[in-house]
Amino acid sequence: MADQTHKITGIPYSVLDLATVVAGKTPEDTFRNSLDLARFVEKLGYTRYWLAEHHNMISVASSATSILIGYIAGGTTSIRVGSGGIMLPNHSPLVIAEQFGTLASLYPGRIDLGLGRAPGTDQITAMAIRGTRFNAANDFPEDVQQLQTYFSDDNADSQVRAVPGEGLDIPIWILGSSTDSARLAAAQGLPYAFASHFAPAQFLTAINIYRQNFKPSEHLKEPYVISCVNVVAADTDAEANRLVTSLLQFFMGVITGKRRLLQPPVDNMESIWTAQEAEAVGQMLGCSFIGSPETIQEDLQSFMDQTKVDELMVTSHIFDHQARLHSYEIFAEVIKKLNVPILS
Repeated sequence: MADQTHKITGIPYSVLDLATVVAGKTPEDTFRNSLDLARFVEKLGYTRYWLAEHHNMISVASSATSILIGYIAGGTTSIRVGSGGIMLPNHSPLVIAEQFGTLASLYPGRIDLGLGRAPGTDQITAMAIRGTRFNAANDFPEDVQQLQTYFSDDNADSQVRAVPGEGLDIPIWILGSSTDSARLAAAQGLPYAFASHFAPAQFLTAINIYRQNFKPSEHLKEPYVISCVNVVAADTDAEANRLVTSLLQFFMGVITGKRRLLQPPVDNMESIWTAQEAEAVGQMLGCSFIGSPETIQEDLQSFMDQTKVDELMVTSHIFDHQARLHSYEIFAEVIKKLNVPILS
């Protein structure tokens, strides 16, 4: 099988929205901006708009993920909307089957179900969510299969059925930030989305394991990889480097445990973080694209040549909403100019 590079303008590009709350605003403002962004990127040709489940985080308002998916799907017309992801150990598979069965019935052919095994929060909050099921992450592979059973026509004679949900074609994705998720996605023949936007260290290893061990299934004949990446694009490198300081402060809050609402950009970070914090944040930025259209295109071309991922999913922690929209606009134009490597 020869490795060739072809000019392709149709590689899918998508959005991951954490429903980030910026300083001086409320979740209500966040949700309004999310819908505005979804409508904007739909016109730009983005394929999916995913929302991620998180809890007990002051700057992330996507805790009721299924409700937000319905809100975004109801306010758009064609873009696929889904979870990036639902943290399945936090829920009964039956309840998720019913929720996404309802969403897929309301918005046919437009709903994706991405599943992760992490709690999406701290351990104390995970205990509050899961109660006696605190160790439910150990059951993740079985819970994924149970969910598939609820969606299947073969479950029609079961005593426990998902209505709505049964018999619906709702694509299931395995999400992950480690090699464990890669092995599960490969074994079950499911598409794989990797959280390279915050855990790039194991990204290449994980997608190689996934591709090498993939077993075709009724759901998917060949491996399919989404890489989620940070993008902060602006008209100039200087402006992008200023805008990205909001993301740097966000990541600094993650590693220190001192979370705040998304902060406005600053001219430099030297007076804000320590050398150790800067190094730790830097390790989270391995799959980040920051700069002007020319810089983004050069860096992204190198990334695609190396990884040959099937789809790119963009998340952008940008303080100003208009600047955020412009970043997604720039990215859409850049990606159409790439020489995308594929196997042939």
